[in-house]
Amino acid sequence: QVQLAESGGGLVQAGGSLTLSCAASGSIFSINTMGWYRQAPEKQRELVAIFTSSGDTNYADSVKGRFTISRDNAKTTVYLQMNSLKPEDTAVYYCNAGLRTKWNSPVFRYWGQGTQVTVSS
Repeated sequence: QVQLAESGGGLVQAGGSLTLSCAASGSIFSINTMGWYRQAPEKQRELVAIFTSSGDTNYADSVKGRFTISRDNAKTTVYLQMNSLKPEDTAVYYCNAGLRTKWNSPVFRYWGQGTQVTVSS
């Protein structure tokens, strides 16, 4: 069993900062991709930032220059430093990891439970 434990959401004023963290644990053989998505009310879930399988980072255009994704040396915990937050960043933020539980298993995507980020104007 795999768990993605998120923390760090909350309420912040526009222009403020928050840092989200997500720790993967459980029966993990290897992590292929890991990052963050978000879903605002009545909108589709969208990519925010992610480490790709090659170790590169991808960001949504809307957060480039404001958000930074990072990870620990073990590559099992990812962080999302969010600066210059805007009301439109308000959403539930979900951690996502594509990983293998065994050496010969396919890559399967796992989701965290989500953490609310609310930015007030």
